[in-house]
Order: sequence, then C-alpha cells, then structure tokens
Amino acid sequence: MGLLDRWRRRPAQGTRPEEVGRRRRRRQAPPAEPVVNEAALRETLQEDPNDAEAFDVLVETVRARAAEAHVADDPAEGHEAEDARRAADNAVWALAEELAQSPRAWRPLLVLGRLSLHDDREAALRRLGIAAERDPSGTGLAQALAILREAGMNDEALSLGVGHWRPREHDVEAGRHLVAAAIDAGRLAEARRHLKALGEHPDQDRVAPMREELEDAIARADRAQR
Repeated sequence: MGLLDRWRRRPAQGTRPEEVGRRRRRRQAPPAEPVVNEAALRETLQEDPNDAEAFDVLVETVRARAAEAHVADDPAEGHEAEDARRAADNAVWALAEELAQSPRAWRPLLVLGRLSLHDDREAALRRLGIAAERDPSGTGLAQALAILREAGMNDEALSLGVGHWRPREHDVEAGRHLVAAAIDAGRLAEARRHLKALGEHPDQDRVAPMREELEDAIARADRAQR
C-alpha cells in the first residue's frame, strides 16, 4: 500500500477508532428502497394501458399494499396468508378492471382472465379473447395462450389460437404456444400443421431454433403414443 493510500485510511486526528467504525458502517449501509410514484404510473397507464413496465410495477405496489393492510387489520393467526393473498388479488382486480375500460387495453384483460379462470371460465375465456383481438402484434395472444397452457387448458388454448392467430403478422411466440398446446393435447397432426404455418413468418431467424425444438417435441410425443 502506498503512502497516499495509508494516509487516506488513517483516522482523522483525535478521532476514536469506534467513531471510525460507525462512519464506515454508515457509508456501507444499503441504499434505501426507491419510492414508487403511483400517480406517475397511473398517468402513464392512462396514456398507454399496455405499458408493461408501468403496469407490472403498479400491480406489485397495489398487491403489496393490500396484503400489508390486511395483515395490519386482521393479525390473527390461521389463514392469514391465504386471506392476504385474496385481498391482494382483489386489489389487483380493481386496478385491472379500471384500466381495461380503455378500448386499447389488452394487458389488464389478461390479468382479469387469469384471476377469473377457475371461478368463471367462460368470462375468463372471453376476456382473453378480447385481449388477443386488441393487440395486433400477437403478444396479447401469446400471453393468453401461455395462461391457458399453465392452467392445463390446452384444448381451450387451441380454440383461442386457431380463431385469432395470424402466422405472418403475429409474434412467433404465439405460434410456439399454439404448437405446444397441440402437442400437450395429443393432437400431433394439428401440431404439425401449425408448425408448418410458422414457416410463413418473415423472421425466420427466430423461427428456425423454435422449429427444431418443436419438431423434437412432436417426435417424442409421437413415440410416446405408439
């Protein structure tokens, strides 16, 4: 260590070692959590209800606040975790329902569809279908299909995908989920047709590795059926 470095590391004259330790600990304290500007997030979402970053941050903010408020109001032991989750879901539902009033909104409809999937399947499917219709890029359709696949509803995913998928225009993820849903449903001939349709997409650099992965999955499923 050089002379200058040693000098910098020396305690100031008259400074006790314990004071130096406290100062160092203060300097090393972790930064405070950033303050979320909820009003700014809501303003952003009024302009674009599908802004992914603003929507996700606001959803997490609303969810955390609702859960904390529930625990503070009802700290009794028992089902507090489940009750807090339900309170958080209700708060997110209210937010998504508010934002879904925009005729351009599709991301909030995906949230509503996911939250209502097991309690009101018909309404959930309707919301997911509207989300797919409202997003010309196909991202909304891809995410709707992912929600249905995660719930094990592959036949419903196929119905939704067949009714809305435009292979030449939509994001390739929509096609990938549609082929995967057909494989999971055991409808391999349909999976092959959808995989062939992916060949119409202009971004073949993205399609090529996806095609190889899906072809392997179809082959494995075909062997398993024999």
